[in-house]
Amino acid sequence: MWWSSWSSDEAVFSGALLTMYVGAALTVLSLQFAAAPYGRHVGPGSGWWGPGVAAPVAWSVMESPTLWLFWLVFPLGRQRSHPIALAAAALFLVHYTHRTLVYPLRLLRSSSRPKPVPLLVAALAFAFNLLNAYLQARSASHYARYPYPTPTPAGRRGGARRLQGAPGGWFDLVACPNYMGEAAEWLGWAIVAWSPAALAFFLYTCANLGPRARAHRRWYRLKFGDDFPAARKAFIPFIY
Repeated sequence: MWWSSWSSDEAVFSGALLTMYVGAALTVLSLQFAAAPYGRHVGPGSGWWGPGVAAPVAWSVMESPTLWLFWLVFPLGRQRSHPIALAAAALFLVHYTHRTLVYPLRLLRSSSRPKPVPLLVAALAFAFNLLNAYLQARSASHYARYPYPTPTPAGRRGGARRLQGAPGGWFDLVACPNYMGEAAEWLGWAIVAWSPAALAFFLYTCANLGPRARAHRRWYRLKFGDDFPAARKAFIPFIY
């Protein structure tokens, strides 16, 4: 049949990629009306998102697919030994090792007790990380088009804690330089990986963190009033 040449693996990958792009659009649309209820945005109306999960546990569990699923999928790709694929994988894993293991440990030792994460928020984040870990691992190791063939063994052929004082720096330009930095990080990842999946991840990151940075800025202005500089943007200096 005409469709037999389109393998089930390609169908799964294409469906996951489409889901990421559609999800980015839906996320940025929904976050125009309400901030995701975790961290400082947990409020009286957050109860229907489910019971709270201790923040260190929630962060470690919901980010964990980026490690174990990535490691399961990446070695199956035909380009798993390509230098660019390995470099992209290293960048991804360094980031998510910190997010999954180091950051929760820092929360445990934090002097300020972090607010619990609602169960539904953690579940949605876990689902997103399942999707994204599969997409990035499969794309980097199998579907991405790199500028030269994968090396083969010899003999083979083929192929805002502070608003006015320290710390300064980027905090003087945007309310959430941490979110801006993460978006820049995944823009770099998209350039290195050079694939539709990596681009989708960058766009989803912006769709999620941009509106959240705006919600943070609104929170700062409500809390600090005229002490918060009106010209300071939320996410992108001088623009947004």
